Amino acid sequence: MGREFELPQEALVQASPEEVWEAVSTGPGIDSWFMGRTEIADGVVRTTFGGVALPDSTVTAAEAPRRFAHGGDRAGDGRFVAYEFLIEGRDRGSTQVRLVTSGFLPGDDWQDEFEAMSRGMEMYFATLVEYLGHFAGRTATPITEFGPPVRDWPRAWEALYAELGGRPEPGDRVSFGPGPADGVVYHLNSQTIGIRTEDGLYRFLQGFGGSMIAAHLLFKGEDQGPAWREWLARSPANGA
Repeated sequence: MGREFELPQEALVQASPEEVWEAVSTGPGIDSWFMGRTEIADGVVRTTFGGVALPDSTVTAAEAPRRFAHGGDRAGDGRFVAYEFLIEGRDRGSTQVRLVTSGFLPGDDWQDEFEAMSRGMEMYFATLVEYLGHFAGRTATPITEFGPPVRDWPRAWEALYAELGGRPEPGDRVSFGPGPADGVVYHLNSQTIGIRTEDGLYRFLQGFGGSMIAAHLLFKGEDQGPAWREWLARSPANGA
């Protein structure tokens, strides 16, 4: 079994079409809102997440600054994922950006994987919007750290919310992590949370069948990977 899927998302952002194009069609731009590290060369998009190389994705459209698309080859079981960005300038320097993620998920558990992908893509797209609204033109340093295996996800999320002072809502100010850092929650769903600080975008994700993931983007400051790994181990995703 399996299922083809299509996940459309769109937003009006306070950035120019050229700034949006830079964010979605270049390695440094993608590094600043998506997952891990990305490079684009010879028409191929290559991404590593937590040190693991994801399948290559071939550029299928590059019409600056209006449309950028790329997708992976179909695997033996039919799996593939493709991304298409449509960019349209609007009044007063704003831009409408639309992302359609599509593909095929194989197996009897495709619904669980689609749920995880959907919640993750909601967070990544919200991060793109936040990046364009607050850090456009700047390049982030991605930090990806994994906590211990989680056996009880509701309890892990409650532990993380406790670190934030209670379950927050978008727009709430929170203090969290080693330091600690102070920021504003810009996104929240059942499997992810995003927090914007003065110098970074901090995301926590429910790893599909695995660990709580800290997938942060720093626009200023030193790599704090080891500190985040220790923080994940001791509280939010302690495997309880």
